[in-house]
Amino acid sequence: MIRKRRSQIRDYQAEARLFASRAVIAFFGIVVLMGALVANMYHIQVNQYQDYQTRSNDNRIKIVPIAPNRGLIYDRNGVLLAENRPIFNLEIVPEKIKDMSATIAELRTILPISDDEIARFEKERKRTRRFKSVPLLTQINEAQVAVFSVNQHRFPGVEIAANLKRYYPYGDVLTHVIGYVSRINDRDMRRLIKEEKDSNYQATRDIGKLGIEKYYEDLLHGTAGYQEVEVNSQGRVIRTLKYEPPIAGKDIVLNLDIELQLYVHQLLDGRRGSAVVLDPLDNGVLAMVSSPSYDPNAFVRGISSKAYSALLNDKNRPLVNRSTLGVYPPASTVKPFIAVAALKEGVITPKTTRNDPGWWKIPNSDTRPFRDWLRWGHGRVDIVKSIEESVDTFFYQIAYDMGIDRLSNWMMMFGFGDYTGIDIHEESKANMPTRDWKMARHRTPWYKGDTIPVGIGQGYWTATPMQLAKATSVLVNEGNVRAPHLLRATLNNSDDFEKHQLSDYETYPPIENVPNHYWQLAKQGMMLVNHGAKGTARRHFADTAYRSAGKSGTAQVFGLGEDEEYKAEEIAEHLRDHALFTGYAPVDQPQAIVTVVLENAGGGSSQGGPVVRQIFDKIILAKPEQKASKS
Repeated sequence: MIRKRRSQIRDYQAEARLFASRAVIAFFGIVVLMGALVANMYHIQVNQYQDYQTRSNDNRIKIVPIAPNRGLIYDRNGVLLAENRPIFNLEIVPEKIKDMSATIAELRTILPISDDEIARFEKERKRTRRFKSVPLLTQINEAQVAVFSVNQHRFPGVEIAANLKRYYPYGDVLTHVIGYVSRINDRDMRRLIKEEKDSNYQATRDIGKLGIEKYYEDLLHGTAGYQEVEVNSQGRVIRTLKYEPPIAGKDIVLNLDIELQLYVHQLLDGRRGSAVVLDPLDNGVLAMVSSPSYDPNAFVRGISSKAYSALLNDKNRPLVNRSTLGVYPPASTVKPFIAVAALKEGVITPKTTRNDPGWWKIPNSDTRPFRDWLRWGHGRVDIVKSIEESVDTFFYQIAYDMGIDRLSNWMMMFGFGDYTGIDIHEESKANMPTRDWKMARHRTPWYKGDTIPVGIGQGYWTATPMQLAKATSVLVNEGNVRAPHLLRATLNNSDDFEKHQLSDYETYPPIENVPNHYWQLAKQGMMLVNHGAKGTARRHFADTAYRSAGKSGTAQVFGLGEDEEYKAEEIAEHLRDHALFTGYAPVDQPQAIVTVVLENAGGGSSQGGPVVRQIFDKIILAKPEQKASKS
């Protein structure tokens, strides 16, 4: 019994020693862990205090970007061409609505709300916080605003919100010049990110898509502002800590004269074609009309897929800016430019004369003859007469003697085959053919026969109306090459129009070392086109109170056989000749360069001449008070 008792005491003592050792180990473990915890707390709260304070502030403080007001666009006389108009949206704050379906149903009794608009609202509501407003109806009219305002007491949580939206008061008259703005899409955002401009567009919904709106986007957009606000855990704004106002975009002034633009647009009257009017002093674009056109406001509002498809499939191609993207054979309008080149190259002299029997043939060849537009020919002519009467055979011979290399090099100096430098992105180089171009395009070498039609602006040669207008300005200014430009000046937002600052424009190396009398011979030929005894356009300019100069062109759309006769009434409309005319007036002190292209209209003199004459009359014969107001 005693032995058993002693064994129990020994077991108890052993357990006590084991417990004591475990307690000591546990205590030291707790001390170590507490030390680690204290050290970690010290590290977080002392050493990393600044970092965690910043993170806390990031959760508590938000930066809310504020979109700047877009700059306005004026014509040269201060007439507003693109403005920002207030629009009204019907918006709902979901957290203030007890029964959304009932509220919308009741709203439909006083306002026209479609199923599509409700579906769009529900989609937007799902990704928006409940305390933020969501638009149900956008761009509602004043009558609808009035109807809702009378009934607003019945709809707590529903309100009218006002925003600024781009508006183009002249609609389709200026679409291809000014362009339009529309919603920023994924492609726009990728470009902004690539250009590191995306931060400036965080609060902006629209961006320039076309024309001036796109080209001068950086000027017009402005700089975004921001609000630094404190928010709670749900993201609700508690208070504003800092406010940095946005900087509105600059207003810009164009060289356009809207009165002239409207007049030219009316002259074209929806016909397929283009008209360009330049100021000879600096190549400022006074008017640029592409017809037919379309209303840009539809794109600002958000055009439907059905309406857009209708524009895309329209056979008259209203979406194309024919002034800079329309490519046509320049036809006989280029003969004055070729004349200067031929004189300078010594291919002809001012005294060179040639007999025109109505046809011309490549020497020592069996090829068919190249016909003149006048079957019985013009008789003996010199360079001036050949321009006045538009003698094809004279220029066939020039093209043959010059060869394509010299011919294309000279015409490139006049601006053909390259961008004109106009300040919109929508432009084609068209084509000034060369040996290399033909080999790359057609995999065949250049033949002598290819050069001959180039001498009268046909063959592989194509040009845009803007290129033709620019080339005419090079002739008028005797070799000085300037880019056509739409921008005239910039203006700080809210400044008076008179404070606008004139902008620079691009110039190119001039055509040098051409004797003055060579330029004068070409100009004399153009003057006789309008006023000579046999000028091709004399009937349309005979009774003017001023002297003008011009050159017509009739561009073939398809080739006729050797013995075939062109009869417009027997040919499908889209295969009829294009009518071209370019000129300037008055001859002594030019005020305007005008280039007109009318698609499938027929003869350049008979169809283009009258349009150019009316534009000259509008500019030169304006009433004194009108001219004074535009100076």
